[in-house]
Amino acid sequence: MLYVIPTPIGNLEDITLRAIRLLKEADLILAEDTRVTKRLLTHYEIDTSLRSYHAHNEHKVTQGLVDQLKSEEITIALVSDAGTPGISDPGFLLVRACVNEDIKVECLPGATAFVPALVASGIPCDRFHYEGFLPHKKGRQTRLKYLAGLENTFVLYESPNRLVKCLTQLAEFCGEDRKAAVCREISKMHEDVRTAPIKELIEHYSQQAKVKGEIAIVVEGKK
Repeated sequence: MLYVIPTPIGNLEDITLRAIRLLKEADLILAEDTRVTKRLLTHYEIDTSLRSYHAHNEHKVTQGLVDQLKSEEITIALVSDAGTPGISDPGFLLVRACVNEDIKVECLPGATAFVPALVASGIPCDRFHYEGFLPHKKGRQTRLKYLAGLENTFVLYESPNRLVKCLTQLAEFCGEDRKAAVCREISKMHEDVRTAPIKELIEHYSQQAKVKGEIAIVVEGKK
C-alpha cells in the first residue's frame, strides 16, 4: 500500500508518532529531495531506503512504482521536503494512479503551511479558498481577478522575491484597503505573521532589505 506522510515544515517536532513508525516500517520512502529527507530520517534514527520522486521525474516513474506496488506487495511511504505531498508538492499523480489500480492509499494528518497561517491571521477562516502558487505570467491576472471577487478568505503561496510585486497586484485587484496577512516561516524560529490593510503591508515589506522564508498570504473576502 501507499502511505502519504506529511513532514515538518519547520520545527522537527511537528511530526506524529504514527508518521515516525510508518517511515521506519516502510520498505521504501519516496522523497522530493533525498538530501532534505535524509536529515529528518537521521534525526529520528530511521534507516529505510530512499528514492527520489519529484516534479521532474514523476511522469516517468509513477507507472513503475504502481507496478512494483502490485507485484511485490510492498509498502511505500511518500514524503515531500516539507508539509503534505500533493499540496503544492508532487504526489497527486502517484495517488491517482494507485486509486485507479485499487491500491490502498492512506494519507496521514499532519503539517501543512496554509492552515496555521490562516488561523493565526485573524482573518475569517470558517470558509476559505486555497489557491496555492499563482501562475507567474500566463493566466495570472485572470486568477487575481477571480480571487478578488470571492466573498470568502483566500490563501496564496508566494516566493519572498516576489512578495512586494504580489501584494501590489493584490492591491490593484482587491483594493489597497482590503485586509491581508503575510505569514512567514511558519513553525520556524523566526515565524512572523503580520496582518494589516494591503497598502500597509506593501509599505512595510518595500522597506525591508531582503525578505526571507516561505510565505503564505491570507486575504479577506470581498465585502
